[in-house]
Amino acid sequence: MNSGCPAVTARPRRQRRLALTVLFGAFAVAVFALPFRGTWWGGWILAIAEAGIVGGLADWFAVTALFRRPLGLPIPHTALIPANWELMATRVGTMVGDRVLTKDYVTGEIARLDLAGLLKQGALRVARDDLESATRRVVRWAAAELPPSATDELLHQLRRFVSARPVTPLLVWTLETAQREGWDRRVVATLAQSLLDAMDRPQVRRAVDELVDDLLERYRRRSGVYPRLWIGLADFLGLIDRDRIVAALRAGLKQVVEDPDHPLRQQLLDALAELPNRLRSDHELRTRVEAAKDELLSSAAVTQLFRDAAAALHRALLADLEAADSAVIGWTVGRLEQARQSLIEDPSLRQSLAEWSKRRVVELVERHHGRIATFIEQGVHALGPEGAVRLVEEHAGEDLQYIRVNGTIVGGLAGGAIYAVHLLLRSP
Repeated sequence: MNSGCPAVTARPRRQRRLALTVLFGAFAVAVFALPFRGTWWGGWILAIAEAGIVGGLADWFAVTALFRRPLGLPIPHTALIPANWELMATRVGTMVGDRVLTKDYVTGEIARLDLAGLLKQGALRVARDDLESATRRVVRWAAAELPPSATDELLHQLRRFVSARPVTPLLVWTLETAQREGWDRRVVATLAQSLLDAMDRPQVRRAVDELVDDLLERYRRRSGVYPRLWIGLADFLGLIDRDRIVAALRAGLKQVVEDPDHPLRQQLLDALAELPNRLRSDHELRTRVEAAKDELLSSAAVTQLFRDAAAALHRALLADLEAADSAVIGWTVGRLEQARQSLIEDPSLRQSLAEWSKRRVVELVERHHGRIATFIEQGVHALGPEGAVRLVEEHAGEDLQYIRVNGTIVGGLAGGAIYAVHLLLRSP
């Protein structure tokens, strides 16, 4: 604590030297006046010096006894702060929590605070460049610090959220927001890239192989005798090669990823644009969507796909944040700038925010006011006996050293006054 407050610590040391200087000065005056104690003026000066020495020593003892044992002697009722620091912590917490920061006082101070004016001043002081700089730093930090386990946690929370609610309204809102903000093209591109990356994973390849086998088996069951015969023959001769089919699928996905104007991309965008209206009007489609939701939530392949998509989105986010014209930063700053302008131009909005904030703060004060005393008490307890001594010395040491100075001076004046009365009584 001393190292953190060098200026505060230096002042008590200077005053301690001043108190010692005054005390030694009283000793010097006593030594000087001792040969002349037979004269009236010598005796008077000696009385002043002796009384000053007694007063200075008494106040030195009193001040020192607050913090430690004078000269290390086990004198009763000394080292008061180290001996009673736990009781002091309790009483300080009780005094501040129950008598200073009372509920009425805190509530009154909050009510008098012009929070609406502070909101306007804060909005005026912040420029768009400040918002952009702060947003870029915060978003970059958040994206860089995102742990790998966050994907699994997000998937777990998403499953709980989606399984407990109809997914159709959320899907409609998401699709319309993506189209309005121009995110649908990025979503399609990211999805295609994620699917392409997933095709290189052994687990996904096995899942695709099983899907191809399942589709072929379903086609056989729905076909007539002759198509099933020819399919079985082609399979027997090795003409139906799953690896070749999967390779063809991967090659097609690669073309979709590399060509922004690929017809499949446009078909997906058109389908996404029509989907919100279809979801609103087609009850059967909504039922199928909810059934597909339940099936997808329990699918291991979808879990892996979600992880791959999350990783791809994370890479895309990091790449976007490095660009000078980052879409994420631009969108975020645009919304923050709209909020800032609204705070400046709309007094009713500022007043509503101020009243809402004050109500929430008052509720917190009323709910947790009893913890204020405990919090302060724990803070003082954390200092320990030595820390409590340092805290008092640093913040009250200057005045305590002046007590020693004043004790020497006042003691000398009192001794001089008493000796003067003695001289007057002795005079004929």
